[in-house]
Amino acid sequence: MSTRLYSRDHQWALKEGKRIRVGISDFAQAELGEIAYVELPPIGKAVSAGEAVCSIDSLKSSSEIYSPAGGTVVEVNDILRHEEQCAIINEDPLGKGWLFVLELKTIDELDDLLSLAEYQHFIKDG
Repeated sequence: MSTRLYSRDHQWALKEGKRIRVGISDFAQAELGEIAYVELPPIGKAVSAGEAVCSIDSLKSSSEIYSPAGGTVVEVNDILRHEEQCAIINEDPLGKGWLFVLELKTIDELDDLLSLAEYQHFIKDG
């Protein structure tokens, strides 16, 4: 089973071969509140670690979503294109509420990400 890793920007990354599936953490979802709209990145967009890739609008605010690693967007969660479906992120941010898939530049791109325990410590002390 793959291990979910976390960024300090509250994104998660689940390794799938040379790709990672990316979404927002439970913590980020709780902070955002009810999600109303997601602006997904275009397929083929090349991104660097820490670069804004897409945005999420909630009833509270709008937030940029940063890439946890460098690579190319190869897939997006099409269900989120429909505003009425964006609530799936609130219901299942670590599963069906994923945002996009990146083809990694190199596996080393994941070296700066946190384990679940490290991430929990980070948000507790944040």
